[in-house]
Order: sequence, then structure tokens, then C-alpha cells
Amino acid sequence: MERSLPAATPSASAAPADAVGGSRIGFENVSVTYGSLTVLQSLTLTVNPGEIVALIGPSGSGKTTALRAVAGFVRPSSGRIMIGDRDVTNLAPYDRKIGMVVQNYALFPHMRVEENVAFGLRAHGASEAVVRARVPECLAMVGMGAYAKRYPRELSGGQQQRIAIARALANKPQVLLLDEPLSALDAQIRRSMLDELAKLHRDLPALTVLYVTHDQTEALTLANHIGIMRDGRLKAFGGAQSLFRNPPNRFAAEFLGRANLLPVNDLQPAGEGRVSVRFGATVLKARNHHRLAKGSDCLLCVRPHDFKLGSSRPDANRLSGVVRSVQWQGDVHNVVVEVAGECIRLSSAPMREPPEPGASLDVHFDPADVTVVPEDGADG
Repeated sequence: MERSLPAATPSASAAPADAVGGSRIGFENVSVTYGSLTVLQSLTLTVNPGEIVALIGPSGSGKTTALRAVAGFVRPSSGRIMIGDRDVTNLAPYDRKIGMVVQNYALFPHMRVEENVAFGLRAHGASEAVVRARVPECLAMVGMGAYAKRYPRELSGGQQQRIAIARALANKPQVLLLDEPLSALDAQIRRSMLDELAKLHRDLPALTVLYVTHDQTEALTLANHIGIMRDGRLKAFGGAQSLFRNPPNRFAAEFLGRANLLPVNDLQPAGEGRVSVRFGATVLKARNHHRLAKGSDCLLCVRPHDFKLGSSRPDANRLSGVVRSVQWQGDVHNVVVEVAGECIRLSSAPMREPPEPGASLDVHFDPADVTVVPEDGADG
């Protein structure tokens, strides 16, 4: 059953007093419908100046619709969108002072790199003197100063994406919108571009970034705060680390990072901010970040890397099970262990002698590393 988000507007952080307005992005009860189909429902969210906020979720969750509404390519059916202190809901895209980068680069193939970067400046009526000064500056920001005379076809995918970012920054936008900007790149180039985007934001700390991606690694690497969407609704919002460690519901736990969600019951206070719960016949301890009620049935959220092998501390949680599969992935071993009828996944540094399928295996984890999550999957 759905329940609404807390009345307070989800916000990336408290903005400095001198940064109020400017590049803040505000969704105020924004809905988008196409005929009888609602693709974005009552989204209320604030992204404060200088923040990177990532929207993640499965296909059709509404994340790209939200970004396109900020860009002006989608008209809300209700609610309003603010950039700084301006209501931009009904403004044309070119009046919004934004830059946007999409996954297919959208460079003009018949124009050289410098002409692509200059395109937006000229479209906004910038003088040639401004163009001559600004284009090299933007290319330098993305490390592409030596490629000004090349055509897009003479560049790699990663290089083309850098040019797209330079073009988006040329008009000194208050807001940068990134729509799956790395999805067309291979894994190695994607990692490099993540580093470049992080460096770019350090160099331009006042720039507010709304980043849409289906890739949780990108979101966790770049974003200060993350919004998780499903079926047009915001299901969870919070600081990247907090949301990862303390997911507010089943969907957030499963979507942001692989989580083992063990069905537990009989929640009882255990002192020092911890609780005890029963998993089958075993009593386990965990944090109760969401203050679930005594006696609750709930889920115990354990990330694969939280399970450990070998010796343990006296207060550690311990489980015994049977190995079902072992998979080596170079820098990690992934092991599936069946415990009390549940299959749990654990990841470990490469083992010289990994356990064989069918073998018994004891694992343990620290109560401080795990938390209980509501069973009903309600919004956070």
C-alpha cells in the first residue's frame, strides 16, 4: 500500500545563505500525464545550489520525464518547476539558463569541435569576441583543447561526450542536466568519465547538477544525494551513503546496491541503539535506524560485502549454511549460501581455496553494519 513521503520537501542539503536562489532546482508537486497515463506523480523535491543529485530507477520510473520537465521539453499537467527564484514551468527551454547532455552526444557531424561548442553561444547572440574567448576555455575544462579543429567522427565516444559537456557549459548555465550521459560508453571509458565529471564539479562548485542514470555505481560515485523512483513516484531520497546503509524500504534496498533481505520477526530492544530479531531459530542483532516497533516483523538488510569468513568478534552475528554456488570475478569471489531456506549472497576478496558447492560454511557479520527495514515496502 502506498503512503506519501514526509511532508517536508526532500532536500539535498541546507544551502548556504549566499547561495539561496540562483541555481536551486525545485519540483513542487509536479505531475506529468499523457492522456490517461500518469508518468510522473506529485513529485516534490529540492536540489540545492552546488549539489549533484542523481535520480535512479528502472525504465519507466519517471526519472527522465522529471529531468525533461526541468529542461522544458515536457510540460507538467500540474505543479510547478523552479530554477532559483524563477518559476520556469511555462518558459521555453532556451530561456531557462540550463545546459543539458544526453546519452547520444547530439553533436553536429558537419561541424568541427569548436563550432559545436560555439553553437549555443551564437544561438544566444554572443559576440564573436565572447565566442573566441569562451570556446577554448570550455574545451580546456574537459581536457579537449587540442581537438578544436576535428570533426566528431574523428573522436572516440568518450571524447565526443566531453565535447557535449563543453558545449553544455559554454553559456555558463546555472544548472547542468545529465541524461544517461555515460550509458553508451564502455566500462573503462565510463570510469574515466566519472572521474572527469567529479573533477569538473570540483572546478565549478556553484554548478547544480541533476543526473539521471540507471547505473547505481554512477549515482554512488558522483551524487551527494540520490532519489530512487518507481512508477512515476519518488520512493526514497537521501544522502548517498545514508541511503545505501539505511534504505527506508524493500525497493530502495534492492535497487541501490545488492542487498540480502532476510525475513525476521520478534524485534526486541537490545541496548545501545540495537535490536534483536529472530531469523528462523537464530537470534541476530542489528541497528534499528527506522525505529521499528517492538515485536515487528521486518527485513534484515545485509550487503554481500558485510558477510565475513574466518574468525569473528564475540558479539558478531553468526550463521551456518550450505554453499550453493561460487563465482570468481577476478578481484572478488561471489558465493551463494543457503541458510534456513534462504539464499544469501556474500562477496569476498579472492580466496586461494574457495569452498566447494555442497560444503558447509560459517559466516558472520557485525551488528553495526546492518539494519532492519520495514517489511511492507512503504515509501521512505
